Amino acid sequence: MAAAQLNLDDYSVYSQLTDEELLQIAVERSLSDTQPAAPSPSLSVPVPPVHPASNQRNPNSRQTRPDPPRELDRFYSSTPAVPNSINPPTGLFQHIYRGLRREFSPLQTLIMNGDVEALEDLVGRRCGSLTEPNDEGWIALHEAAYYGQLQCIMVLLRAHPDFVNRCSSRNQTALLLAARQGNVSCVDFLLKHGADPNIANKDKETPLFAACEKPNEAAVDLLLRFGAQVNRCSVQGVSPLHEACRNGHVKLCRTLLESGANLHARNIYGIQAFFTAAQHGHGDILRLLAKKGADINGQADDGASPLYEASKNGHVSAVDVLLSLKADANRSTKSGLLPLHVSVQNNHPRIMSLLIPVTSRVRVRTSGISPLHIAAENNRDDVMELLIESGFDVNTQLSEDRSTMYEDCRSTALYFCVFNGNLEAAEMLLEAGANPNLDVFNPLLIAVRLCRMDMATLLLTYGADVNARMSTQTSSLPAAILLRMESLPMLKLLLDNGCDARSCFDCPYGQKTHPPPLPSCRRIEEMQFCEAVSSPVFCHSAGPIVSLLLDYAGPVHLCSQLLDVLERRSDWTPIKLKARPPVPLMQLCRLQIRRLVGVRRLKLLHTLPLPVRLICFLQYDVTCSLT
Repeated sequence: MAAAQLNLDDYSVYSQLTDEELLQIAVERSLSDTQPAAPSPSLSVPVPPVHPASNQRNPNSRQTRPDPPRELDRFYSSTPAVPNSINPPTGLFQHIYRGLRREFSPLQTLIMNGDVEALEDLVGRRCGSLTEPNDEGWIALHEAAYYGQLQCIMVLLRAHPDFVNRCSSRNQTALLLAARQGNVSCVDFLLKHGADPNIANKDKETPLFAACEKPNEAAVDLLLRFGAQVNRCSVQGVSPLHEACRNGHVKLCRTLLESGANLHARNIYGIQAFFTAAQHGHGDILRLLAKKGADINGQADDGASPLYEASKNGHVSAVDVLLSLKADANRSTKSGLLPLHVSVQNNHPRIMSLLIPVTSRVRVRTSGISPLHIAAENNRDDVMELLIESGFDVNTQLSEDRSTMYEDCRSTALYFCVFNGNLEAAEMLLEAGANPNLDVFNPLLIAVRLCRMDMATLLLTYGADVNARMSTQTSSLPAAILLRMESLPMLKLLLDNGCDARSCFDCPYGQKTHPPPLPSCRRIEEMQFCEAVSSPVFCHSAGPIVSLLLDYAGPVHLCSQLLDVLERRSDWTPIKLKARPPVPLMQLCRLQIRRLVGVRRLKLLHTLPLPVRLICFLQYDVTCSLT
């Protein structure tokens, strides 16, 4: 209680106190003047009033250049409290009180509150803490500039005018902090009292840069009037004009240009201010910069143009402005992509509709990839429909270098659709004339591998090669049989559409003893049919598989390995007998007719002038029999 009864006007009373104690007393005096007395001293916890202006700023709004954390809190932290009537040193409550404290020092609290009288007291006592840097290298002047406390700045500069350009550990001056926070009155006062507008922080950001980063016209006007260098760039080569364009501030851009801002300055990525405006979709700034002579097609280091970037980010109005300024829609990036490609990739159909009429089909072909490929890969059915209606070739193939980027060396848009299981898109392409047999690895094999009966049926209807083989395959039989022969419905679909069943029984060893099986790591496409069907994967269903194939193969001789497989189960004995001659005449006739019709015309069997029952028999309709 003694501390509360001292005469604060008598400085001699405090001559033996430390700076720490002086700060604590100043804060307590500030609090006692602004807060009502607590009903119970032992239960009260001081809550410093928050300055209205401090709630309106977020010092951490840019993650790339964060300011020191300055979030206001209900409770402040300090050095050990001086016992007094507001903060009694009683055990339990003292422990609770200390646990609630945050990171604000008494000096920060005093400045945030704008307590000029208490600050003048500290100045009059020559409190050393006012000029001693904290862990961030900030002194009281930095704090006052940051929180926009003009009266505090006046008091501090009157006492220490030579500290006006004092820098923090990150080389921040009070002027830079005030400019970044938009504290215009503080900026004005600091400049008039000797603050240097061209001292940059460690990221080479000047006060002018900071004022454009969080746009403030008044601060920019003041800084330029006091000699701020308009073309000083940050460590990443970003100029104040770049920042004004990023924020879409037309008036600020005009002010900077009138002050000599360099339109063609590039950052470390080769990006000019015009590119930045396009990147963020500011059409009005694009028009302004274009009138001033900006490079409308100026490309970044990766080859991206302003039109490419606006198309990528979905800025429809900016794309419209750029096209009206005659921006080149056929200028590609270093990877060969055009603005149309990236608009498809990012699903911007409105931008696509603007770009399609001005995009050269020759440039699309030389890029090595069609927008259709991108739409198909990303399942953009509506986009695909628009591209097909616009006349893009559905059979365009990826260039060799782009195709080899995929393990399966895919090349057509149809392949992407089949691989994605997109039946509707695949049908759209096939109806538009897509050839299902252009890829190295036939799309039908993908449908078979995925056991997609609907997709396989669609592809076969449009002429997919049912006897396609894989490039790595050593055997002569169709690859589709090897990939999914355990699925009898899929196998029958393939055989109905002309898959060569006879080749499955062409074994080089015949009735001779087969060599022992190779290691299990051997791929299935490297096996003969008899090797594959006798493997542990298929041996349980070998009988039905062989039986179905015999119906489509005609007279064959089973090799010794197939006979061994069939002998493992007594119920497969009839299958061995089925393979023995003679083959029924009706079966031979059916096979001969199908052979004469040819694989590609089997789907036209129903058009032959034959009875319906005979047509069904030729088509292997299991519900029909001529006997």
